Amino acid sequence: MPETTTLTEPTTRDLPDAPAVPGERADLLAMLAHQRHFLRFTTRDLTDEQAGRRTTASELCLGGLIKHVAAVERTWADFLLDGPSALGDFTAMSEADLARWADGFRLLPGETLAGVLAGYAEVARRTDELVAALPDLDATQPLPKAPWFEPGARWSARRVLMHIIAETAQHAGHADIIRESLDGAKSMG
Repeated sequence: MPETTTLTEPTTRDLPDAPAVPGERADLLAMLAHQRHFLRFTTRDLTDEQAGRRTTASELCLGGLIKHVAAVERTWADFLLDGPSALGDFTAMSEADLARWADGFRLLPGETLAGVLAGYAEVARRTDELVAALPDLDATQPLPKAPWFEPGARWSARRVLMHIIAETAQHAGHADIIRESLDGAKSMG
Protein backbone atom coordinates (compact mmCIF):
# COMPACT_ATOMS: atom_id res chain seq x y z
CA MET A 1 0.00 0.00 0.00
CA PRO A 2 1.43 3.46 -0.87
CA GLU A 3 2.63 5.54 2.06
CA THR A 4 0.43 8.53 2.85
CA THR A 5 1.22 11.75 4.64
CA THR A 6 -1.28 12.45 7.41
CA LEU A 7 -2.07 15.88 8.82
CA THR A 8 -5.04 16.71 11.02
CA GLU A 9 -7.63 19.49 10.96
CA PRO A 10 -5.88 22.70 12.02
CA THR A 11 -6.39 24.32 15.40
CA THR A 12 -4.42 27.17 16.91
CA ARG A 13 -2.55 24.83 19.22
CA ASP A 14 -1.43 22.78 16.19
CA LEU A 15 0.43 25.67 14.57
CA PRO A 16 4.20 25.30 14.81
CA ASP A 17 5.84 27.05 17.72
CA ALA A 18 7.42 30.25 16.51
CA PRO A 19 10.13 32.00 18.48
CA ALA A 20 8.72 34.08 21.33
CA VAL A 21 8.68 37.62 20.00
CA PRO A 22 6.48 40.55 20.93
CA GLY A 23 4.04 42.75 19.03
CA GLU A 24 4.17 43.07 15.27
CA ARG A 25 6.67 40.25 14.79
CA ALA A 26 4.41 37.88 16.71
CA ASP A 27 1.47 38.92 14.52
CA LEU A 28 3.45 38.45 11.29
CA LEU A 29 4.80 35.07 12.36
CA ALA A 30 1.36 33.89 13.52
CA MET A 31 -0.21 34.86 10.18
CA LEU A 32 2.61 33.13 8.28
CA ALA A 33 2.27 29.99 10.44
CA HIS A 34 -1.47 29.95 9.78
CA GLN A 35 -1.01 30.17 5.99
CA ARG A 36 1.75 27.55 6.04
CA HIS A 37 -0.49 25.19 7.95
CA PHE A 38 -3.32 25.48 5.42
CA LEU A 39 -0.91 24.86 2.57
CA ARG A 40 0.51 21.76 4.27
CA PHE A 41 -2.97 20.61 5.29
CA THR A 42 -4.01 20.24 1.65
CA THR A 43 -1.61 17.30 1.41
CA ARG A 44 -3.14 15.29 4.27
CA ASP A 45 -3.52 11.57 3.67
CA LEU A 46 -1.99 11.69 0.18
CA THR A 47 0.43 9.29 -1.44
CA ASP A 48 3.48 10.56 -3.30
CA GLU A 49 1.76 9.70 -6.57
CA GLN A 50 -1.28 11.79 -5.64
CA ALA A 51 0.90 14.68 -4.46
CA GLY A 52 2.62 14.70 -7.85
CA ARG A 53 -0.55 14.49 -9.93
CA ARG A 54 -1.79 17.44 -11.99
CA THR A 55 -5.53 17.79 -11.56
CA THR A 56 -6.20 21.09 -13.34
CA ALA A 57 -5.20 22.71 -16.62
CA SER A 58 -2.13 24.21 -14.93
CA GLU A 59 1.22 22.47 -14.45
CA LEU A 60 0.81 22.67 -10.67
CA CYS A 61 0.65 19.71 -8.31
CA LEU A 62 0.48 19.70 -4.52
CA GLY A 63 4.01 18.45 -3.93
CA GLY A 64 5.34 20.98 -6.42
CA LEU A 65 3.49 23.82 -4.71
CA ILE A 66 5.08 22.90 -1.38
CA LYS A 67 8.51 22.85 -3.07
CA HIS A 68 7.86 26.19 -4.78
CA VAL A 69 6.65 27.98 -1.66
CA ALA A 70 9.60 26.62 0.34
CA ALA A 71 12.04 27.82 -2.34
CA VAL A 72 10.42 31.25 -2.50
CA GLU A 73 10.48 31.64 1.28
CA ARG A 74 14.11 30.46 1.45
CA THR A 75 15.13 32.93 -1.27
CA TRP A 76 13.39 35.89 0.36
CA ALA A 77 14.90 35.01 3.74
CA ASP A 78 18.31 34.98 2.03
CA PHE A 79 17.42 38.39 0.54
CA LEU A 80 16.93 39.75 4.07
CA LEU A 81 20.46 38.68 4.91
CA ASP A 82 22.34 39.09 1.63
CA GLY A 83 20.40 41.63 -0.42
CA PRO A 84 19.62 41.43 -4.14
CA SER A 85 22.29 38.83 -4.96
CA ALA A 86 20.10 36.27 -3.16
CA LEU A 87 17.38 36.67 -5.78
CA GLY A 88 19.67 36.19 -8.75
CA ASP A 89 19.86 37.89 -12.11
CA PHE A 90 16.49 37.53 -13.79
CA THR A 91 17.72 39.14 -16.98
CA ALA A 92 20.32 36.40 -17.63
CA MET A 93 18.33 33.19 -17.16
CA SER A 94 19.48 30.38 -19.42
CA GLU A 95 17.39 27.50 -20.75
CA ALA A 96 18.85 25.35 -17.94
CA ASP A 97 17.84 27.97 -15.36
CA LEU A 98 14.30 27.99 -16.75
CA ALA A 99 14.15 24.18 -16.68
CA ARG A 100 15.32 24.13 -13.03
CA TRP A 101 12.69 26.76 -12.21
CA ALA A 102 9.96 24.64 -13.85
CA ASP A 103 11.15 21.55 -11.92
CA GLY A 104 10.45 23.50 -8.72
CA PHE A 105 6.73 23.11 -9.43
CA ARG A 106 6.60 19.31 -9.55
CA LEU A 107 7.73 16.25 -7.65
CA LEU A 108 10.70 14.79 -9.46
CA PRO A 109 11.69 11.11 -9.47
CA GLY A 110 13.06 10.23 -6.04
CA GLU A 111 11.30 13.11 -4.29
CA THR A 112 8.60 12.32 -1.76
CA LEU A 113 5.82 14.34 -0.21
CA ALA A 114 7.27 13.64 3.24
CA GLY A 115 10.63 14.92 2.03
CA VAL A 116 9.31 18.18 0.60
CA LEU A 117 7.20 18.75 3.73
CA ALA A 118 10.28 18.21 5.91
CA GLY A 119 12.25 20.63 3.74
CA TYR A 120 9.46 23.19 4.05
CA ALA A 121 9.41 22.79 7.84
CA GLU A 122 13.16 23.48 7.94
CA VAL A 123 12.74 26.60 5.78
CA ALA A 124 9.92 27.79 8.05
CA ARG A 125 12.01 27.25 11.19
CA ARG A 126 14.89 29.22 9.70
CA THR A 127 12.64 32.09 8.60
CA ASP A 128 10.96 32.29 12.00
CA GLU A 129 14.33 32.43 13.76
CA LEU A 130 15.53 35.09 11.33
CA VAL A 131 12.45 37.25 11.92
CA ALA A 132 12.94 36.97 15.68
CA ALA A 133 16.60 38.01 15.36
CA LEU A 134 16.26 40.86 12.83
CA PRO A 135 17.37 44.10 14.45
CA ASP A 136 14.80 46.22 12.58
CA LEU A 137 11.78 45.40 10.41
CA ASP A 138 12.24 48.80 8.73
CA ALA A 139 15.71 47.89 7.40
CA THR A 140 15.68 47.79 3.59
CA GLN A 141 17.53 46.06 0.79
CA PRO A 142 17.53 47.14 -2.87
CA LEU A 143 15.62 44.87 -5.21
CA PRO A 144 17.48 43.39 -8.19
CA LYS A 145 16.71 44.46 -11.72
CA ALA A 146 13.69 42.54 -12.99
CA PRO A 147 10.74 43.44 -15.20
CA TRP A 148 8.34 43.07 -12.28
CA PHE A 149 10.23 45.33 -9.82
CA GLU A 150 10.16 49.10 -9.96
CA PRO A 151 13.65 50.36 -10.89
CA GLY A 152 15.58 51.45 -7.81
CA ALA A 153 12.99 50.07 -5.38
CA ARG A 154 13.90 48.88 -1.91
CA TRP A 155 11.91 46.55 0.28
CA SER A 156 11.89 46.57 4.06
CA ALA A 157 12.09 43.36 6.05
CA ARG A 158 8.42 43.95 6.93
CA ARG A 159 7.43 44.11 3.26
CA VAL A 160 9.39 40.95 2.49
CA LEU A 161 7.53 39.15 5.28
CA MET A 162 4.19 40.40 4.00
CA HIS A 163 5.19 39.17 0.53
CA ILE A 164 6.02 35.71 1.92
CA ILE A 165 2.66 35.63 3.71
CA ALA A 166 0.80 36.68 0.56
CA GLU A 167 2.66 34.15 -1.61
CA THR A 168 1.92 31.37 0.88
CA ALA A 169 -1.77 32.30 1.12
CA GLN A 170 -2.15 32.53 -2.66
CA HIS A 171 -0.61 29.11 -3.17
CA ALA A 172 -2.65 27.62 -0.31
CA GLY A 173 -5.70 28.63 -2.35
CA HIS A 174 -4.23 27.03 -5.45
CA ALA A 175 -3.53 23.90 -3.43
CA ASP A 176 -7.10 23.77 -2.18
CA ILE A 177 -8.41 23.80 -5.77
CA ILE A 178 -5.92 21.12 -6.82
CA ARG A 179 -6.85 18.93 -3.84
CA GLU A 180 -10.57 19.32 -4.43
CA SER A 181 -10.03 18.36 -8.09
CA LEU A 182 -7.99 15.34 -6.97
CA ASP A 183 -10.44 13.69 -4.59
CA GLY A 184 -13.07 16.20 -3.48
CA ALA A 185 -11.39 17.00 -0.15
CA LYS A 186 -11.47 20.65 0.89
CA SER A 187 -9.12 22.45 3.22
CA MET A 188 -10.61 25.91 3.37
CA GLY A 189 -14.34 25.76 3.32
